Amino acid sequence: MQLIVISNPEAIPNEAGIINQLFEAGLTRLHVRKPGYGGKQVAALLTQIDEPYRHYIALHQHHALAQDFGIERLHYTEQERINTDAGKLAAQNKQGYILSTSIHNMAALPSLKWFDNAFLSPVFNSISKPGYMTNLAESFYLDNQGKNLNVIALGGIDISNINKIKAMNFDGVAVLGTIWNEPQIALSNFKNLKQELQILTENHDNR
Repeated sequence: MQLIVISNPEAIPNEAGIINQLFEAGLTRLHVRKPGYGGKQVAALLTQIDEPYRHYIALHQHHALAQDFGIERLHYTEQERINTDAGKLAAQNKQGYILSTSIHNMAALPSLKWFDNAFLSPVFNSISKPGYMTNLAESFYLDNQGKNLNVIALGGIDISNINKIKAMNFDGVAVLGTIWNEPQIALSNFKNLKQELQILTENHDNR
């Protein structure tokens, strides 16, 4: 299972430093989501991230920066995906970009022809957005039949419930609040999640 970190939408003190520490600790996918940032602000953050790690980054906004920073992954919000011409998505696919998008129900999956990953949220009640409640049943199970892309669980995930994500058969987890609500312990929280996910995967493989 993939473990993905989404950046805090707001600026965090020493943010690039923490991000570099997360990569050093084994993070292989960071989604840079800064909806209130202009292109220059996003570029400034990317510049501070060590170059060897930049190919692990997915951009949510300012996709035009991808080429300058060697970024291969682009993310679309649900509304941006709906508003984007299929020809543009096909062209980005052809250029070698790996596309991901956000969804809020499973019915959207068959329409995601050009995407490799879909983030389904909220799987649990959100940590970073108080009052953002899940409508997913506890008994939910992701059926692999007919699924042609990775489905990533997002929303309310921490060390206490990550085992449920594995049992639900998601292809990965994406976390935001668990990492950034307490930036001073972001690194240790990431390491704990990574270790727990590794244990869950090993136990599953040894069945």
